Amino acid sequence: MALRPDEFHDHALAAADDERRLPLARMTGWEISPFEQEGLRVTPLRPPVLPEPPRHGEDPADCGSCGRRDEGIWFNERWRLTRIGGRGVPLALMLMPREHYDMADLPDELAAELGLLSVRIVRHVQALEHIARAHVYRLGDGGAHLHIWFFGRPQGQSQMLGSWLMVWDDLLPEYPERVADADADLVVEALLASSGGSRQPLS
Repeated sequence: MALRPDEFHDHALAAADDERRLPLARMTGWEISPFEQEGLRVTPLRPPVLPEPPRHGEDPADCGSCGRRDEGIWFNERWRLTRIGGRGVPLALMLMPREHYDMADLPDELAAELGLLSVRIVRHVQALEHIARAHVYRLGDGGAHLHIWFFGRPQGQSQMLGSWLMVWDDLLPEYPERVADADADLVVEALLASSGGSRQPLS
């Protein structure tokens, strides 16, 4: 039987110290970790919050993503792609349905399109010579409107491999906007060729 929220919390606390701090994650010992273990410590565990607070945009009438459905660098009738500025990695893109859906309620037709578009965006990002890999993330705890992240890992930066890339992105100085814009433009050109669509919103 699954653990209730309070049982899960008690189970985690059993592994914590007197200050309710868990041991450091195994990941912090990896050579790609951006942190040295000495002096690093885990935040104390907090009790569960129930019911969970609503995410941004649970009500489509208050959803910021819905209000920006015509903003982006690439569009088709159902999807839009944006470039996210102010990042440390060379390129960060976000794919969103233009209508208000989360992943769990995405109709099958859009789910199939999401798979194909995601693969093509990854191909096009990885075709940029200074990007080694395109990481794909779906988180969904902050906003109710489905949004898929694509992060380009810089070529040769083996310290930034894998699951720590998002943390490195937050630590790195901001990547030059003009370079990211040019890279995004190349991705859009390739996406137009592979998937159609437009640089302007389609009604």
